[in-house]
Amino acid sequence: SAQGHNFFQALQCTQRAPGSLPANRMGKKKFINQVDMKIAVIGDEDTVTGMVLAGIGHVDGQGKKNFLIVDSKTHNRQIEETFHEFTSRKDICMVLITQGCADDIRMAVDAYSASGAVVPTVLEIPSKEQPYDPRKDAIMQRVAFFMPTAMAAMGLEDA
Repeated sequence: SAQGHNFFQALQCTQRAPGSLPANRMGKKKFINQVDMKIAVIGDEDTVTGMVLAGIGHVDGQGKKNFLIVDSKTHNRQIEETFHEFTSRKDICMVLITQGCADDIRMAVDAYSASGAVVPTVLEIPSKEQPYDPRKDAIMQRVAFFMPTAMAAMGLEDA
């Protein structure tokens, strides 16, 4: 059948020697695969710089970045808009946000967690300026819900 023949041609295009170009290119990609997924970062300059140096940073042809450096001049509105942009982009699978920045936009972070969305996953991470508080982290709250002794095991009282 014609469909089977087209599928076979597409399969042959994907099975080629590393570094070689396909004989015929298929149209625009319709689905983003796992290789194309990115991690977004929102945080202070040191945290974001470290993550970008580790290879997380990406800027596409239109200047769209997957990171935001937050300093004393950054408005909460900008942090929240960037958070919403990252959580709605199809090419982002994880958003790392320092807990200090998450506290600044706590309502948006909690609303996203309550929405039940799994991808992208939002992880709150510590920063140099502020110690990590697992009682504010939605993932740790979920752990505490399913394992009530978890917070006590970390030396924290029940929140």
